[in-house]
Amino acid sequence: MKIEEFRQIASGIPGQPGIYKYFDVSGALIYVGKAKDLRKRVNSYFVRRLENYKTRKLVEHIHHIEFTIVGSEQDAFLLENSLIKQFQPRYNINLRDDKSYPYIVIRNEPFPRIFLTRRRLRDKSEYLGPFTGVGKVRDLLEFIRENIPLRTCGLNLSAQNIRKGKFRVCLEYHLGNCKGPCEAKQSSADYQESLQQVKNILKGNLAPVIRIFQQQMKDSAAALDFEKAELIRSKIQNLQTYRARSEVVHPRIDNVDVFAMEGDEHYAYVNYLMVLHGSVVATKTVTLEKKMDEDDRTILIYAISYLRENFHSSCGEIIVPFDPDYPDKGIKITVPRGGDKKKLLDLAGKNAAFFREETRKRKMLHLEERTTQQEEKILFGLQEDLQLPVFPAHIECFDNSNFQGSFPVSACIVFRHGVPSKADYRHYNIKTVQGIDDFASMAETVYRRYKRLLEEQQSLPQLVVIDGGKGQLNAAMGSIVRLDLTGRMTLVGLAKNLEEIYYSGDQQSVRLPYGSESLLLLRRIRDEVHRFGVSFHRKKRSGAALVNELESIKGIGKNTADQLLRAFKSVSKIKQLSEKEIAAVTGPKKAILILAHFRMEGS
Repeated sequence: MKIEEFRQIASGIPGQPGIYKYFDVSGALIYVGKAKDLRKRVNSYFVRRLENYKTRKLVEHIHHIEFTIVGSEQDAFLLENSLIKQFQPRYNINLRDDKSYPYIVIRNEPFPRIFLTRRRLRDKSEYLGPFTGVGKVRDLLEFIRENIPLRTCGLNLSAQNIRKGKFRVCLEYHLGNCKGPCEAKQSSADYQESLQQVKNILKGNLAPVIRIFQQQMKDSAAALDFEKAELIRSKIQNLQTYRARSEVVHPRIDNVDVFAMEGDEHYAYVNYLMVLHGSVVATKTVTLEKKMDEDDRTILIYAISYLRENFHSSCGEIIVPFDPDYPDKGIKITVPRGGDKKKLLDLAGKNAAFFREETRKRKMLHLEERTTQQEEKILFGLQEDLQLPVFPAHIECFDNSNFQGSFPVSACIVFRHGVPSKADYRHYNIKTVQGIDDFASMAETVYRRYKRLLEEQQSLPQLVVIDGGKGQLNAAMGSIVRLDLTGRMTLVGLAKNLEEIYYSGDQQSVRLPYGSESLLLLRRIRDEVHRFGVSFHRKKRSGAALVNELESIKGIGKNTADQLLRAFKSVSKIKQLSEKEIAAVTGPKKAILILAHFRMEGS
């Protein structure tokens, strides 16, 4: 992708956290990246000089870009990793599995240790995570070590070993980082109390920890141990600072489930936020298809039951946009009108609305699962944008393929009422053109296509899309004039680079808004004809290469080569056959020639 092409889409890139996907000309995903600000990150590929050779090659191969907006950098990180593992893009580093994520483990042992690990073992230990970055885990562990004294040694602190006095306290005890359970200076119950504070911190439940520290500070002050009271006060401040950095919602909101809903005539989209101890710990959006004109209350009740069951939620309060008359009367239903709970509901509503819009765009792009009304709406929009005289119910698109002038082919695909009509797709071997002449190839294909339709008295399309610029369009129009079809259909050229639309005879091109429904439809049609044409071209090239290898053997002609391939399917298999097996198809003399050629090739 060139800088001029990028400028056409730059203004439409969202300045929000998310992931960006780069595709090459064949539609293959070649790179996935994450960003705190998508617009700034993607701009950096095009507006500054790239020193890295691999990055320069990546940019050269970018054909188009797609974006997915998420709520935070952590969500972007997780989504990026998921896509890389699923699609393994060419320019991304290879990721293995979720073992690469860091966890915090609370070891299953006497006086349990807490440390970072990348391996989840089935050892009955408690694993918390995964976390998105090892730096954050180390900072969290350092915060715990500075505020809650726990042992870090690997000693086997069984009750028997402690009674026998096998161990001595180390420097960590004298520094105040450990209370010395190895010499029974700390009881198991006291250690478990400290351990519970750590668990509360790691799970976001900081209020009980702060209450304990506040009571200890008061007791120390009452005993006139002001130095210790000041130390505890410092720990409380650290905890409050940590809470301010890590919270998603207000700390006074306890365990709640939040549900918001968006809908249209055929579907409802429900977003779910699970909030535990003042933090959003899970989110999910589901799509529900309306079957019998169910009302919003019925749909919301079903979604609540389904999502709470799948997330094993036991929250006693539900925040919803309206009272659905939920059958479980033990659940508190809250319909907030303001405050922090209303902000939570608005956040869920934003997620539901975004999911609905993204679903609409995906359906538009892939032309999947659309209703007849939706299809017609898109086509009416295309008619208006291109100023077509009639409704484009029947659209055809042409594309050429060749390899250095060899094996020239063309393809024609058909869309009826906005969806592919694959039974009408056609391939064309170019017959009248020698060498590289894309214009003449297009003229031949268009002429043959519509001459055939006229002879068979079939219906003509309302819109014909030529994959190319003015040259290809003018060549196609020449064939239309020869067939006396001028005015019976509209021809447009769709330029490959900037996706400009050309009309025959016009000097200026037309550019549809980036991301518009009309352009998405034309792009999908263009990509489909390209895919269809390239697959046929590769097949033809591959078959010709096989035949040519056999025909290169002195004494072996095209008919013999065709017979061998029909019988044995591939040259590699023929190379493994015995003289008797080959002779059964070609005769003994030609079998000797073939085997002699392969032996010479191998040596």
